[in-house]
Amino acid sequence: MSPTLILEPAGRSLCDEPLRIAVRGLAPEQPVTLRAALRDEKGALFRAHARYRADAAGRLDLERAPALGGSFAGLEPMGLLWAMQPDRPFWRLIKRDVQTPFVVELEVLDGHEPEPGTLLARAVHERHFLSPGVRRVPVREGRVRATLFLPPGKGSFPGIIDLFGSNGGLCEYRASLLAGHGFAVLALAYFRFEDLPEYLSEIHLEYFEEAVNVMLQHPKVKGPSVGLLGFSKGGDLCLSMASFLKGITATVLINTCVANTIAPLHYKDVIIPNLHSDLGKQKVTESGLLNIVDIWSNPLEEPNRQSLIPLEKAQGPFLFIVGMDDHNWNSGFYANIASEWLQAHGKDKPQIIYYPKTGHCIDPPYFPPSRASVHALLGEAVFYGGEPRVQSRAQVDAWQQIQTFFQKHLNGKKSVKCSKL
Repeated sequence: MSPTLILEPAGRSLCDEPLRIAVRGLAPEQPVTLRAALRDEKGALFRAHARYRADAAGRLDLERAPALGGSFAGLEPMGLLWAMQPDRPFWRLIKRDVQTPFVVELEVLDGHEPEPGTLLARAVHERHFLSPGVRRVPVREGRVRATLFLPPGKGSFPGIIDLFGSNGGLCEYRASLLAGHGFAVLALAYFRFEDLPEYLSEIHLEYFEEAVNVMLQHPKVKGPSVGLLGFSKGGDLCLSMASFLKGITATVLINTCVANTIAPLHYKDVIIPNLHSDLGKQKVTESGLLNIVDIWSNPLEEPNRQSLIPLEKAQGPFLFIVGMDDHNWNSGFYANIASEWLQAHGKDKPQIIYYPKTGHCIDPPYFPPSRASVHALLGEAVFYGGEPRVQSRAQVDAWQQIQTFFQKHLNGKKSVKCSKL
């Protein structure tokens, strides 16, 4: 019997679902090396490998067998995916076209690194971003530049607007995956896309208000309100939306600031200045990466208090996802400010989940945690923080927490799972 690589689900799976990897037909206690590789749309190669030993029956199941070394060690059933590293320095794995999958090549080789022997088995597996039946609908209504992802089925679905950070563009991979869990999700661009401004010199909240109205007027979106999901700069924009705009019920923030950042925010006759930053306070790590966590002024100190977002005006609950090793923002400090501010104004205490050894970029499950990449605004490689093995678990947990929060507050489902981390 020749060795066979067994994948469940076979052939294809969604990028946020686990993949069971097993090998059959090996010799008893045979040492083998497993390798995984994929290329992104820019041609960058991501790879991981690990050494294993088959059991007495010649079987290997990554759900039960610990890796003996390589890109990771220990019991890590999805390690061959989350431990992938790029062949280019400071390159982050991002899906640019969600209509095509990542194609993962998996190999089983005889023996252990550094000199594994014969190729024993090989399989190709597609990791998709659109669940069967999910529709991708480009949105160009008025000034709004976005993509709406709609779940399959009749009726309407709870709506979410999804915002990314200061890299700009239209980022769809999180919205497309979230739609597979029963949400109508609008991935919203706000600069550096089509005819939108190229740079964040000023921000007008009326644009985001228009996006909220687009959602609430859509027949497949369950009103009378929507939720918001924001990461980094997109997070403080979500806080501003929740504080000034109508029709917002629930807001999730991933590593964000409680003050307006980067550019002045305008809404009607209100102007919120951006929080002062001093690039002279940036540090350089031993690896030559920028650490920018200290460049931001304390929003509680004058004159920076003018940049604080008036959270007390917001309707609906908040969930703060905090990476405790975030080297872009002092995210834990900001979440605590929000909690104290809301309670001081008679509002409910927000839910805050702290993830230790987790950096700035908290992606959906099984994405390789990004510890550094070239920052679009600074043009230099920036250190994000995080320990990959721990952060990979945080990404799985946070993804479930986000869905549970939105199901409860947008869909009225009361079951709430406590974070395991």
